Amino acid sequence: MKFRKFGNNEQLSAIGLGCMSMSHAYGVPNDEESIATLHLALDLGINFWDTADVYGSGKNEELISKVLVPNRDKIFIATKFGFTANADNTGMTFNGSPEYMRKAVEQSLKRLQIDTIDLYYAHRIDPNVPVEEMVGAMAELVKEGKVRYLGLSEASATSIRKAHSVHPISAVQSEYSLLTREVEGSVLPTCKELGIAFVPFSPLARGLMTNTLDLSALPDTDFRKKLPRYQQAHQQNNEQLAAAFADLAGKIGCSPAQLAIAWVLAQGDNIIPIPGTKKRKNLQDNTGAVDVELSTDHLQQIEELLAKYPNVGDRYDEGSRKMVDKDNV
Repeated sequence: MKFRKFGNNEQLSAIGLGCMSMSHAYGVPNDEESIATLHLALDLGINFWDTADVYGSGKNEELISKVLVPNRDKIFIATKFGFTANADNTGMTFNGSPEYMRKAVEQSLKRLQIDTIDLYYAHRIDPNVPVEEMVGAMAELVKEGKVRYLGLSEASATSIRKAHSVHPISAVQSEYSLLTREVEGSVLPTCKELGIAFVPFSPLARGLMTNTLDLSALPDTDFRKKLPRYQQAHQQNNEQLAAAFADLAGKIGCSPAQLAIAWVLAQGDNIIPIPGTKKRKNLQDNTGAVDVELSTDHLQQIEELLAKYPNVGDRYDEGSRKMVDKDNV
């Protein structure tokens, strides 16, 4: 494994592990395989693990604790707060209030069975709570020793700057992949300028860029069923793109997953992607991305390939997109 600097001279694995799919959103959980995958992550040197209180309604944090607790000194654990179920249980809302955050952090600490969370994210930006107020309350957790570093998720450049003026923001997490590149406009440059780590989730476009995803076979329980990118209107375009990308990966000498992650890694030395998986075979494959060296010619070939298949579709439906913080400039 290779490592990248984070915060106060922390050394985090250049590829982290997104743990959401072990308990949430994708298919049926398999705790036995997930636990084995967590142990393999340790063996591979992947020390940066990502979860959230909303994943499986807390079950993901509880699952991770089984491996985290006996290996506490080997793991840099990140979790998040803020998503709550609507009163009628038909969807999710975001609560970034200091009062709710106080309750959430205690519950996460209890489920994880640890005294201190390494990196604590606000899972979104609450339009009803000034970001300075939210981060000011989160900063109190640092003073109390319950949290070491603070992060934001799906935040705009303006919100990042406001938050950073109150307390150092060490990480910003957003979706970023070959097919999702909105952050290149202002978020990535802002993070680079302020010395903030950028943590891409879904660097494989939720499995699409592995060339193993059968869009027509997704079960109704799969989160992707409601996302535009994975619908029939974009199926032909995206399956052809994935197949062509896999051919290019073969010529370069790696798997398509490795090429997709290597591309993300190549976009900046402050970038630490967290591809998610609950399977050992996928984790092993993803890890090989750190050894893929991309030339200028390789990067150009990737851009030319993407240009041939533009009908990739939006990453979120309307409801989910409304919860992404954006600059109105």
